[in-house]
Amino acid sequence: MGFAQTVLFAILAPLGREVGLVEVQIGAIISSSSLTLFLISPFWGRASDTWGRRRILLVGLFGYSFGTLLFAGVFQAALLGLIVPITTLILLIITRVANATVMGAVSPSASAYMADITTVKDRIKGMGALGAAGNIGSIMGPAIGGLLASISLLTPLYFSILLTLVAAVLTLLVLPELPKSKVIKKQERLKFTDPRIFPLVVAGVFLFMGFAIVHQTIAFRFQDELGLDGVQTAKIVGISMMFSAAAALFAQLILVPRLTVRPFVLLRISMPMMMIAFVIMALGQSQQMYIISMCILGLGVGLAGPGFMAGASVAVSSDEQGAVAGLAGACPPLGFTIGPLLGTYLYSIDGALPYWFAFSCYFVLFFFTLKFKDNK
Repeated sequence: MGFAQTVLFAILAPLGREVGLVEVQIGAIISSSSLTLFLISPFWGRASDTWGRRRILLVGLFGYSFGTLLFAGVFQAALLGLIVPITTLILLIITRVANATVMGAVSPSASAYMADITTVKDRIKGMGALGAAGNIGSIMGPAIGGLLASISLLTPLYFSILLTLVAAVLTLLVLPELPKSKVIKKQERLKFTDPRIFPLVVAGVFLFMGFAIVHQTIAFRFQDELGLDGVQTAKIVGISMMFSAAAALFAQLILVPRLTVRPFVLLRISMPMMMIAFVIMALGQSQQMYIISMCILGLGVGLAGPGFMAGASVAVSSDEQGAVAGLAGACPPLGFTIGPLLGTYLYSIDGALPYWFAFSCYFVLFFFTLKFKDNK
């Protein structure tokens, strides 16, 4: 999944321009699917409590593979001139929303599975390992995708479908079912406004909104500031995302296991780092500066992600792990619903404006987190 998502963000901006779409329209594709993920993730989290983690994970992986094939097929038809840009936009949104509906099963079921097999003491390490796995894929994505983009911009997307199918088959054959006692049949519905998790929900939405702004606009920044074509843009964005994922992986494999701090502390440590990254993105005018900023951003996200997921997990009881994983898993999609539309709109006004906006949001968010204590 890390591979698939990184490849998509690396190629979507130049690919969208190739088929005649403008920045805001490209952002709308991500926002519509992210809104779908936000709405559907709590359902899949509760479903994993009832139907089992592994079964829901399989639904997400096989569904993602098939949905991405339809999504890539629309782009292929547009590149061949079979459909006009407005029809392309409509079909891309429809197929991406359908894809997101089943894709939303992956994150909450995987997080709930990890919560089931770790103790409260080891929860941050477990969530860090889960994030690290995604970042390994995110490192592979740009490295392999950049080479495949030389064939065509769609080739990396088709390759990601193959890898996701392999992951689904491995899950089917290798991943063990959890003991029946671990899967709860019935529970009271957990809400976003539950006081145990509400501060983390607010922090999570704004945290991932800023991250989404960068992911959706950085390709435009590279292409416009450095005067690159579509293939060159996909390659350099892929490289920058690879370095960003490597920095996140370093944080999750090396730093997080050695830090004995509570989840909110990880968030407070990470935000100033990411604010520095936004400043460099706003002021930078070279490829090196943008790559450095992506590395700093990746390091910050590598610290913040496990803190966010572990904080939500330890805040509730063991029989609410699926539900809280669904709610926590809905926060990144909500951020990615707002971020791409807002980021592309701000970018259309000024290329540096999205990053100054993200900086101001994180500045406020940092002081917001100071008012709340970590759950014990």
